[in-house]
Amino acid sequence: MKELMVVAIGGNSIIKDNARQSIEHQAQAVKAVAESVLEMLASDYDIVLTHGNGPQVGLDLRRAEIAHEREGLPLTPLANCVADTQGGIGYLIQQALNNRLAARGEQKAVTVVTQVEVDKNDPGFTHPTKPIGAFFSEAQRDELQLAHPDWHFVEDSGRGYRRVVASPQPRRIVEADAIKALTQKGFVVIGAGGGGIPVVRSEQGDYQSVDAVIDKDLSTALLAREIGADVLVITTGVEKVCVNFGKPNQQALDTVSVAQMTRYMDEGHFPAGSMLPKIVASLEFLRHGGRRVIITSPDCLPAALRGETGTHIINEGR
Repeated sequence: MKELMVVAIGGNSIIKDNARQSIEHQAQAVKAVAESVLEMLASDYDIVLTHGNGPQVGLDLRRAEIAHEREGLPLTPLANCVADTQGGIGYLIQQALNNRLAARGEQKAVTVVTQVEVDKNDPGFTHPTKPIGAFFSEAQRDELQLAHPDWHFVEDSGRGYRRVVASPQPRRIVEADAIKALTQKGFVVIGAGGGGIPVVRSEQGDYQSVDAVIDKDLSTALLAREIGADVLVITTGVEKVCVNFGKPNQQALDTVSVAQMTRYMDEGHFPAGSMLPKIVASLEFLRHGGRRVIITSPDCLPAALRGETGTHIINEGR
């Protein structure tokens, strides 16, 4: 029986910097992602793909704001921007995969527009932390802050300033059953894009969207748990997770246990804005029955699947 693997692709893997934001640039980046997925399929896995959308959703939101400011067009709510990016990025990945899979005549890729339930009282709504959109210089940030006093900005990994928005914790993947059923029918499924469209339940039990962006890695780990995945793969900007990062005693991690990784996390080795959510998501998945997690860069993914590189966190109980 095939193992079920959930693979998270970073939004920054698709828009790499401010100079490469066009659809053409994104389509080229997605082709490289498709090559890695084909290798996974050849290794006999059932695949669910998730993707980030930080650069894309910020671009969509800013485009809508400029259209509103200059032309008086209606503003697009942030949740709708998330939905737009799910469709737009999902379509690019789906098309790239289907173009390559057509020769095999077996599997097809399909995108599921995915809602993720959050708690309307989540503290993330009052303390925005999720960076989205382009990088700004200090002068650009000051100018935008004057024009939009209610916006929040953070310095992001030495690359400039980015706007931050609310990021509540994911509680339930609304379309998890549909995603699971499609994998069982042999589809490569692209789901929970951009962390999912955040929704809350009304007192009547209806869903309604809220303005936020959910962390993609946390939603991916939750999806992996809800569909009973064996393996979780998180792609990031580095080949391996490191402890003592940037110090003379920096050490890259190869294969580690849940207990070892928990200790490293508790010792404060992983920055809150970058690696920490990936480690938290990985450990949650493994504590709820997952078999292993692989963290590596997109370029190294095929080699990591062969066990040649990447950081592998293993659940010794499974």
